[in-house]
Amino acid sequence: MTTDDPAKVRDLRRMKFVATGFLLAAVVVYVLCLVLGGDDAPTWVGYVQTASEAGMVGGLADWFAVTALFRHPLGIPIPHTAIIRRKKDQLGEGLGEFVGENFLARDVVLGKLDSAQVPARLGEWLAQPRNAERAAAEAATLAGGVLTVLRDEDVQQIIDATIVRRLAEPKWGPPIGRVLEQLLEEERHLPVIELLCERAYQWSVNSQQTIDRIVLKDSPTWSPRFVDLLVGEKIHSELVEFARKVRADPQHEVRQAVNRFLVEFAHDLQTDPETMAKAERVKTELMDREEITSAAEAAWRIAKRLIEEAVADPGSALRRKLVEYFRDIGVRLRDDADVRATLDRWLAGGVAFVVDNYASELTGVITDTVARWDGDVASRKIELAAGRDLQFIRINGTVVGAVAGLVIHAASQLITG
Repeated sequence: MTTDDPAKVRDLRRMKFVATGFLLAAVVVYVLCLVLGGDDAPTWVGYVQTASEAGMVGGLADWFAVTALFRHPLGIPIPHTAIIRRKKDQLGEGLGEFVGENFLARDVVLGKLDSAQVPARLGEWLAQPRNAERAAAEAATLAGGVLTVLRDEDVQQIIDATIVRRLAEPKWGPPIGRVLEQLLEEERHLPVIELLCERAYQWSVNSQQTIDRIVLKDSPTWSPRFVDLLVGEKIHSELVEFARKVRADPQHEVRQAVNRFLVEFAHDLQTDPETMAKAERVKTELMDREEITSAAEAAWRIAKRLIEEAVADPGSALRRKLVEYFRDIGVRLRDDADVRATLDRWLAGGVAFVVDNYASELTGVITDTVARWDGDVASRKIELAAGRDLQFIRINGTVVGAVAGLVIHAASQLITG
């Protein structure tokens, strides 16, 4: 519990002083009446004496009643005093039940929600451009605040654990094999093979110098140069012709061999232990590379910088999109009764679910909080909150007691004549 509010302490002391002053005034008047009283005393003295006596009784009774709420009067452990200190747990339970029955009841909450017309009011508000801009600014501020609260190390660990490391947990062979098998069945690989055949043909056409260099390098020293060049030219022409046939014939045996290899490879990735083991070795080598191990840090660093720049710049694309988004929502809520009705149903259903399932937990916060309070501290806090007004009971008790005593004495005098 928080420390005492100095202003409340000061106000309580002042009101206690005033209430005690009324009681002391009644005592002083009573004593004066005793001094002035006697057989030859004026008639009014008796009236004043009776009124002051009744005022003392009323003031003392109400002082006892108010004090007994918070502590033992005069420190004497009189039964049924210090009520709040002894009964704070029951008070907490009663307060929790009161809140649950009168504020968190399903009918009460749904009735209040229905009368509030949240979708209509929200739509009217967001449909105005300045309000949409304000909502976007607040959303940007919230996003910036979240970035400030988040620790880079924690986010990087989450990204690494949920994305990067999660990729390395399962075996890669079977899923890759199934994907490759699906692609082969749908002939998605044919454009790739076409591209490879085209690139191979283009390379063969331009490979004359490469072939000549290899032939000259690897030919016997006794072989004449013109013979080597003729051999190179023959190899080049045969290579170009072969590449042309492969490119031109979709049913060429080279293409068929590639298709068979891919089908067998897809099957081996799913069934062959040796092929799956090779895939695992490739996965391990890949995941151990620095580019992969630092991927989480790099991804978060880039994402954080982009978000910070976007939320800080009122003219950024993100802020503009947020303004458009909020304004579009507002216009739809304002103009479309079906959308409002749908949102009303969602809100009512959500609120009803929370009330039906969690009302006891919400009221339990009150009960548990009061139960954790120290009895003396709780009594002190409640006295500071309500004690100033309770002092008026003491004042009223003194005044009402005096008036009642005066009336009773006057009536008695009239009756006895």
